[in-house]
Amino acid sequence: MASAPAQQQVPAQSRGAASRLLGDFLRLARKDQGLTLQEAALLIRGSSSKISRLERGESPAKERDVWDLVRHYKVPEEKFDDVHGLLRQIRTETKGHRYSDVTPGFLRRLISLEGSASRIFVYENHVVPGLLQIKDYARVLVKAAMPTADEATVDRYVRDRMDRAELFRSPQRPELVVVLDEGVLRRQVGGPTVMRRQLEHLRKFADMGEAHVSVGILPFEDDGTSLAPSFPVTHLRMQDGGPSEIVYVELMESAEYVTEPGKVDQYRTMLTELMHKAVAYPRNLDLLGECIERSVSLERKRASGSAT
Repeated sequence: MASAPAQQQVPAQSRGAASRLLGDFLRLARKDQGLTLQEAALLIRGSSSKISRLERGESPAKERDVWDLVRHYKVPEEKFDDVHGLLRQIRTETKGHRYSDVTPGFLRRLISLEGSASRIFVYENHVVPGLLQIKDYARVLVKAAMPTADEATVDRYVRDRMDRAELFRSPQRPELVVVLDEGVLRRQVGGPTVMRRQLEHLRKFADMGEAHVSVGILPFEDDGTSLAPSFPVTHLRMQDGGPSEIVYVELMESAEYVTEPGKVDQYRTMLTELMHKAVAYPRNLDLLGECIERSVSLERKRASGSAT
């Protein structure tokens, strides 16, 4: 009797972002049901180590196992398209190393990856990164991006962003390195009051008291901005198997996850050069203080204008 063709084995280092994203999706779904690895393994007549490898993106995903777990985990049907998309990408990611994510859940997938990272390096040229946003600032951004959304939808997206801050309350919190264009600090998102509070929140993290967070600022007068991309970039160093490094590139209405070593090296080098060009502690506190005072001044002008 002829045996079935063996499934091609892809080294964990080569397996791309889609495997990692699917694994994180399944891990969160399992935990939502309060199941242990051993209990999940019984559902597909496997071992706990098999479930663990699947969740870390280290093992090739068998579609039958994935769908059995999805059903046992009671995943809502509206998320099935996401599962189909990830499985389709896994089938072609042996050589691709790049996953283009155009589903509405691409931000949630980044949040899932952040939770598994040991180090997160973010470059932002337009807004404060989601990990460091305050609620009112995040709400302004969500409403601007989704002008027709109802309040319940806006609340859900804002809650997603606020949940990301929980990373820094964990003993296993990742190291966070942030590089911001100076324009991020001077752009009055939500008006001067919201911006002042956001800048004050950012200054707390920029202070050396937050040893796990580094905030660099690319000043207007520095020619280092010529090295900066025109879009946000996040580099994630993973701590538990699967691709050891993933680069998340945020585009207008989609995102790309890159794991190809050569491309990852290029992005890592670019981010490191930007960090070397950026104003760091303690000068970054001076620049943040200057921008806070500017927002305070604008607040006063607005208050005096409304009084008259």
